[in-house]
Amino acid sequence: MISLLDLKNAQGLGRLLGGIAWKLNGRAVDTTRKNLRVCYPELNEEQVEALGRHSLRETGATALEIPLMWEWRTEKCLDLIREIEGEELLNKYHASKQGLLLLAPHLGNWELAGLFFASKYKMAALYSPPNQAGLEKYIKNVRSRNGSELVATDRRGIVRLFSILKDGGVIGILPDQVPPKESGEVAPFFGIPTMTMTLASKLIHKTGATPLVTYAQRLPAAAGFKIVIREAEPGMASRDIAESVAALNLSVEKCIADNPAQYQWEYKRFRRAAPGATPLY
Repeated sequence: MISLLDLKNAQGLGRLLGGIAWKLNGRAVDTTRKNLRVCYPELNEEQVEALGRHSLRETGATALEIPLMWEWRTEKCLDLIREIEGEELLNKYHASKQGLLLLAPHLGNWELAGLFFASKYKMAALYSPPNQAGLEKYIKNVRSRNGSELVATDRRGIVRLFSILKDGGVIGILPDQVPPKESGEVAPFFGIPTMTMTLASKLIHKTGATPLVTYAQRLPAAAGFKIVIREAEPGMASRDIAESVAALNLSVEKCIADNPAQYQWEYKRFRRAAPGATPLY
């Protein structure tokens, strides 16, 4: 039913729901405030409140855009893209046949970003199966309708990612998910020691793939989206895993700096505290 809306009304309804959620002052609001306070200690309480409210409204817009991305024809979704920043990087590095690792944080509309890259390349994306019974088949169908391969976060899936990159293929990963302790390394994120995935670094080290950071930025007044593609911080290629994951986090930080309100601040990014640190949540 939501997919029957146009972009303007879907975003408007989503922002309305996000604003209501902020007023209800629930868990998402509490997490957002805590994240913003530690990531932007220079902001006063009034500024934290303003950015937090704006962020939850943008998260609401993202939530109601997703049914459009899942149910609309691919061509109709791609028509929402008004600008592509950094497309020359795709052409440059994909032509090298060394493999391309796309790092897409929880920023803007990641579903549209996935559709964009799947329309250009035969690619694979790492995903976590949903908790809701019966929903996995639907999500796999809509996300793979352009030929994109979905790879589960298990040992078999990880082996598949290495294979794709070694063959010069393209894969996408959400780099700011909280990893299990055995798959993570503590590195600074906004200056806070944070458990960070090592998978992206290991993929680069073992396959020679090139990492690029990307997201779909929501434009004002329902004007559509801008695809942003940037080179990751050079430290990601370091064989020192601590330096590599620190560069990964810095790459994500620099994208967030473009438009902090479109980052998913209600996500508990710091829920796995560094050893000896006081839990934030």
